[in-house]
Amino acid sequence: MADQLNNEGAAGLIPEPVIVKTERRWFLAMAAMLGVMLAVIVLTGIGQMLHPLSDVETIDPATLHLQGEFVESNLGSALEPDGSITVRIIAEQYMFVPHCAVVPASTPVRFRLTSADVTHGFFVQSTNTNAMVVPGYVTNVRTSFESPGTYQMPCDEFCGFGHHAMAARVVVVPKDQFKNLRPDERMNCGTQ
Repeated sequence: MADQLNNEGAAGLIPEPVIVKTERRWFLAMAAMLGVMLAVIVLTGIGQMLHPLSDVETIDPATLHLQGEFVESNLGSALEPDGSITVRIIAEQYMFVPHCAVVPASTPVRFRLTSADVTHGFFVQSTNTNAMVVPGYVTNVRTSFESPGTYQMPCDEFCGFGHHAMAARVVVVPKDQFKNLRPDERMNCGTQ
């Protein structure tokens, strides 16, 4: 009877060497797939670092406040010759500079942002405006605001312990209330 049970039980079992061989094959297949995925990630990162996308602007985060378009006197809203508005903002732990910008309603607005330290997020509430602000690069975001109001702009990328308090705002005013700026003038909430 014991021989009969052993024979019946043994008939349904797969020999151990076959199981070990199958498990080894699956392990090698999974290790190979993991190796290929890791290689793709590393090679893509190296490739993008050596050859960034053609429309990417780079900037030195250590000196951005000393010269060029992101010096303090150039920050805020500026009227362009074509009638559009450019808003230049620097994101740094734990604030946006300037903390408030004024733009007219129903006008094309281009936000130009950069970071002085770590990666930040740029998000304008009640709109679909959202971007990452990465140190060493200039982020361009184009939008327009159809209705006047105050729109909050919190940092939506964790940037450190003070992240929860990092926010700015954009004040949208009717076109007729927007100060007629010369192209060399800047406007923020303190100069309305």
